Amino acid sequence: MWKIEYVSRAGVFCSQNMLKKMFGSGARVKLFRQFLLHPDEEFFIRELTRELDEQINSLRRELENLERIGMLKSSERNRRKYYRINPHFPVLFELTSIVRKTDKTNDKFLQKVSRIGNVDILILTGQFINEEADVDLFLVGDVTKEDIEKFLKENFPEKTIKYSLMSRDDFLYRVALKDKFVSRIFAKKENLILKNKLKKDTEKLVAM
Repeated sequence: MWKIEYVSRAGVFCSQNMLKKMFGSGARVKLFRQFLLHPDEEFFIRELTRELDEQINSLRRELENLERIGMLKSSERNRRKYYRINPHFPVLFELTSIVRKTDKTNDKFLQKVSRIGNVDILILTGQFINEEADVDLFLVGDVTKEDIEKFLKENFPEKTIKYSLMSRDDFLYRVALKDKFVSRIFAKKENLILKNKLKKDTEKLVAM
C-alpha cells in the first residue's frame, strides 16, 4: 500500500576500482557488498556463486578468511553452511559506511532526483540506511512537493517514505539559527550525503 509522509519543519563517492585496491580482490569486494548491504540475511556458498558470478573456490577461500577475522559467522543446516554478518565485528560500521557510499544505486538515485528540480542538498537517512530517524530523505532546493511525491511514488511504490523538503533560503536561515533538526541530519555520520552544493555553509554541521 503506497503512502508518503511529508515531514514539515519551519558528496563524493569512492569508485569500485578504489574498493578493489583497498580490499585486494574483486571477489572480496563483491562479498563485502553482498553481506554489508544485507546485514540481516544469510547465504550459502553455491547461492553466492550464482549471485556474484564468481568461482566457488575463490569465494570459499574469501569466506573462510572473513570468518577467520570475525567479520562473518557461519552455521550448518541441511548439509549447507550458511554465512552471515557478525553484528559485533569491531569495524562493521566503518566498512558498511564505505560500501554504502560506493553503491551504484546512490548515483542513479541522485540522477533521478536531479531531473525533477534544482537540488542543492540530498541526504539519505532513516530506512535508506537501516536506521531509525525522523525522516528518510532530506532535500534542499527548488523542487515542489508534488514533484518529489510523484518521484517517490514511482520509485518506491511499496514503501512509506518520510521526507523533508526545504528551499535554499529556508535551509540557510535554519543553519544560522542552529536548528536542531538540521543539525542532527548533518551530525549523524551514518547518513549518506549524496549531494551538497552548500558545503561552506554546512561545514560546521558536518564536523559536529
